[in-house]
Amino acid sequence: MFADSHCHLDFPELRTRLSDVHAAMVQARVTRALCISVQLETIPDVLAVAETDPGWHATVGVHPDYQQIEEPSVERLVAEATHAKVVAIGETGLDYYRLEGDLEWQRARFRTHIRAARQVRKPLVIHTRSAAADTLRVLDEEGADEVGGVLHCFTETQAVADAAVERGFYLSFSGIVTFRNAKALKEVVCRVPLERLLIETDSPYLAPEPMRGKTNQPAFVSHVAGEIARLRGISIEEVGERTTENYCRLFRVS
Repeated sequence: MFADSHCHLDFPELRTRLSDVHAAMVQARVTRALCISVQLETIPDVLAVAETDPGWHATVGVHPDYQQIEEPSVERLVAEATHAKVVAIGETGLDYYRLEGDLEWQRARFRTHIRAARQVRKPLVIHTRSAAADTLRVLDEEGADEVGGVLHCFTETQAVADAAVERGFYLSFSGIVTFRNAKALKEVVCRVPLERLLIETDSPYLAPEPMRGKTNQPAFVSHVAGEIARLRGISIEEVGERTTENYCRLFRVS
């Protein structure tokens, strides 16, 4: 069995064919999926999707890339997190790759999410790109280790991986780890403690080999597991079992 720890099933590429998505998951033995929120106005859609299957869960949060939208408050995030399907706060974090200039607003938004997570005692789903040092600094300053969480779609260095694990966080690997040119990332995934490892699709994006060019979906997470198994020299069944255990432990689901 496999668990997709990060997907966007409310996005139009997948929302219009959820029955097919679910059938493909069953075929691929993917039993759990975390439906990720990226802005306040679409939280109802994320929750509605998560409600369609007992193995689907949800987060509430605002992506760091989204500018000129309604800013989340601690109070709003806490209120949204009371829904029974919500198991984490996010997607939140820092992204200095796409945006330039004074990004203090991004750091302030990140702090808001951490404070909400600490209040509701739920883990964080963290996006970090070209911002690892500040991401770790803000996590430390806000006491995020109290709730923990996952650095999703991990593509950072071994040093960042070690720093995150030392702080009690999990690392989630996407289809990028299957790409031929991802040599450094392949080395990192071999060194992450198995008890801190998660797998994801980030669907509908980043389809893994051999599905590149197709719309990604949770069923394809088995290809991520297969590559990790190959790299670590263990069975795909062990990868599936251990990462599913980690998913259930982190998000406190059965």
